[in-house]
Amino acid sequence: MELIHRPRRLRGNAALRKMVRETRMDKSSLVYPMFVAEGSNLKEEIHSMPGQYRYSVDRMEEKLIELYDAGVSSVMIFGIPSEKDEKGSGAYASDGIVQKAFRKAGEACPGMYLIGDVCMCEYTSHGHCGVLKGQEVDNDKTLELLAQTALSQVQAGAHMVAPSDMMDGRVAAIRRILDEYGYVDTPILSYAVKFASSFYGPFRDAADSAPAFGDRKSYQMDYHNRREAWKEAMLDVEEGADIIMVKPAMTYGDLIREIKDGTHIPVASYSVSGEYAMVKAAAQAGFVDESSIMCEMAVSAYRAGTDLYISYFAKELAECIERGIIG
Repeated sequence: MELIHRPRRLRGNAALRKMVRETRMDKSSLVYPMFVAEGSNLKEEIHSMPGQYRYSVDRMEEKLIELYDAGVSSVMIFGIPSEKDEKGSGAYASDGIVQKAFRKAGEACPGMYLIGDVCMCEYTSHGHCGVLKGQEVDNDKTLELLAQTALSQVQAGAHMVAPSDMMDGRVAAIRRILDEYGYVDTPILSYAVKFASSFYGPFRDAADSAPAFGDRKSYQMDYHNRREAWKEAMLDVEEGADIIMVKPAMTYGDLIREIKDGTHIPVASYSVSGEYAMVKAAAQAGFVDESSIMCEMAVSAYRAGTDLYISYFAKELAECIERGIIG
């Protein structure tokens, strides 16, 4: 048969397939989310996330070194306080758990790039992402506390801050206070497109951050909406965000691509706890190959336009890149 075009010509062997690969991953673009809790000598497995742990500050080093040796040079730290109050004061306390974690991480692994998740839900007694006015989060009063939280994290050693609260105007508020205190070069990674998703369940177990009443649909986004996602991303770019995040990653590849094509700044995506837990459960049941699924999910996010990939599988993905399985 006379065929001019034979796409299979470029699939003949592994070396050729890798040579013409369109989507490429690099270990430096991986970010590992890490949970740090009050206490000592703590390495506590998270029931809903097998293989993931809460660490006390004095046990952080072993995980940080393990990641760094594997080629994962960025972590996002989530603090879990022993006490909570209505205003989430532990989030911005100079001696709060996440502030102590940043100081320790900087000492234990100086080459690690440290990112602070800026939110109130882990620290408030009611589990919502800001201070309340009745049964609703007061957007504007929360902005001041978010800004103070971001500042306290940077003062403790965070290299980048990542507001995840979904309050209107938070990027501008954080940029103002960081600039005012001389941190003009500290970047902001904005959870700009964060949906009210059922994929977050295991995280709320891990961080003890489930809302005590109601839900977060009045501030996190409706997953039916595409144009709203674009609006949220553009507003955060205008307010000074240096990187835009889409969360979750797996079911929102269309929005990763749309925002990637329409902006001039890097795009991050977060492969969230529910994605991780589903892979783990299916693999443990023998229904899927864990490594293959993990790699396919990651490549799909990069193919959609991800520049930074936040994943609980960061170490395993780095090892797969090292072995040439993906990358």
